[in-house]
This record gives sequence, structure tokens and C-alpha cells, in this order.
Amino acid sequence: MLKDKNILLGICGSIASYKSAILTRLLVKSGANVKIIMTSDATHFITPLTLSTLSKNPVLTEYSNPGTGEWNSHVELGLWADMMIIAPASANTLSKFAHGICDNLLTASYLSAKCPVYIAPAMDLDMWKHPSTQNNIEKVKSYGNTIINPAHGELASGLIGEGRMAEPDEILGFLQQELKKKLPLRNKKALVTAGPTYEAIDPVRFIGNHSSGKMGYALAEELSELGADVTLISGPTSLNISNKQIHRVNVTTAEEMLREASRYFPTSDITIMNAAVSDYRPKSVAEQKIKKATGEFSIDLVKTTDILKSLGDIKRKDQILIGFALETTDEEANAIKKVKQKNLDFIVLNS
Repeated sequence: MLKDKNILLGICGSIASYKSAILTRLLVKSGANVKIIMTSDATHFITPLTLSTLSKNPVLTEYSNPGTGEWNSHVELGLWADMMIIAPASANTLSKFAHGICDNLLTASYLSAKCPVYIAPAMDLDMWKHPSTQNNIEKVKSYGNTIINPAHGELASGLIGEGRMAEPDEILGFLQQELKKKLPLRNKKALVTAGPTYEAIDPVRFIGNHSSGKMGYALAEELSELGADVTLISGPTSLNISNKQIHRVNVTTAEEMLREASRYFPTSDITIMNAAVSDYRPKSVAEQKIKKATGEFSIDLVKTTDILKSLGDIKRKDQILIGFALETTDEEANAIKKVKQKNLDFIVLNS
């Protein structure tokens, strides 16, 4: 969701500045392009070198580079950013934001920003509760900025209460939820099945197929990027989901996939059945490994339940159900037949 987003991260002088290194790392891992502005006080708590290494960009602290004389344009920084995050935001900088004071590169960039601004305050309990701070909070909110409220807990002073900067993973989650509000599939639930199913012959052998699950995983990732709350039901695969917003359910057999699909389907707005489900399973499973013999070996097979048809039979008009068809003969005719037989809205034909 943050992939390729340009994020301008402002860091103020606060003991919570050490958390900004973790936040930078999380933003970069999410695919964002991160540029950092530090106030001079912030550099006493964490070094620009640390943040430059993590962000893969030079860290800016002044209007110009003393060594080269190169100008750091606050206007260009404000135009470059898709979003601006100030974490931690000290009481001092918060007051400057509220009153339009522009005396360093961070405050100048804030006033130049055309993008959404998110502010994560960090300060001691009494500073946070002081009427002037609360007035400043209301002022910056009235300008259209968003406050990421501090947490309750132990503070650097030893006091217990509000004032701790939100944890980096909480800030990341907050930003992702904010972005979701603007996405086309926000408030929609999506169900995706992916990968193969395995049907046991004995404790070490099974009937399976060559499905990697890559297409289903890619579909789940894309649906999540578009704002949907995604449940991914996955057969056995070595793939991992990098998007922690996706709820993954692991299954092995067709029966297990049917059970989980039936569980999540009723609340799903969009269902994409991409898994390569076994059509048959052994009639009985040997309790011990079947020994190799000199004669022929045969297995009695029985049909598995058609999961796609089972869901199609209970599909409501407000639900979208998408299936896949792999055909080698009469491809289009067979795909159209499957749409009608299984009450699908769409089908993807592979041939």
C-alpha cells in the first residue's frame, strides 16, 4: 500500500527519536521512498548517518549543505512528498506548526507541503496535558493535519501516563488504514484460494499437482493494495505473504479447503477461486507406508466435492464469484459451460 509512495519524515529532538530508525526501516521495507529532515536537537539523540543508511537517502538538517553550499529547497521537498510524517513531534515543534513559525528546514517544509501531514507527538505527561499543548493540537488538526495520538505507558521521566510516541508498527498500521479509506475496494472483503491440494495415499505419498500458488498470492496482494480486507486460503506451498494485512489460512486437502471456503464465503464481497483443487482422492488411506511389490498397484479413487459449484449454489446477488478453467479442447465452450453450471460471474480461461 505504501509502495512507491514518497514519504517525508520529520524528526524532532526527543528521547523517542530512536524509534524513528525503526519507523524508517518499516517504511522502506513497505516499498516507500523515504527522505528525512531532522531538527538540530534531534541529531543529539540519533545520528543522521544511522537514518541515512536506513533510508538510503541523505538526511537533511539545514537549508544548505555547509560543505558544498548546495541548497535544500523546502518547496521542492513539500512538492515531492505524497505524505509527511513527523515522528516524534516535540512540544516545541508542535507549537511552531500551530502558530506558523518557520525557523528551520522542517517547519519550512511543513508549511510548503501540499500532501497529507501526520503528526505523532512525544513528550512527558504534564507537557502533553498542558492546556497550551492541547490548544496547539486542536489548531494543527483544524489545519487539516492528522494526529497519531501518543500511547499510555512509562515515560522517560519515570511517570506513567500519556505521552509515549506511538510504536513504529502502530504508526505504519495507522498510515495503511488511512490510505485504505481512499482506495476503490475499501470496506470490501475478498476471499482468494491458491495453490494445490494434496490427497493422502499413505503417510508419505499423496495425489497432488504442480500448482505453485503464485497467481493466487499475487491476486491476494493486489486486492489488499486496492483496499480490500483479504483472506487467503492456501494449499501447500513454499510461498510467503509479505503483506501482514492479509489473513492467511493454510489447508492441505480439498475437504479442508471446502470447509474454510464455506466458512469465509458468506461474508465475502469478492471471491476468486484460483486454487488447483484435486478432483479425486483415494477411497481409503493406508495407515502404514505401502511397500513396493513386484505386481501392479492400483488405487480406488472417489470424487471430491466441487468447491466452486458449492459456493455458486449459495451465492447471493450482491456477491462476485470468479473461477478459473484450464482447458485443452473446446476451450471457450467449456469455459462458458462452467460459468452457467457453477453460477459464476466471471471465469478466467487458461489454455
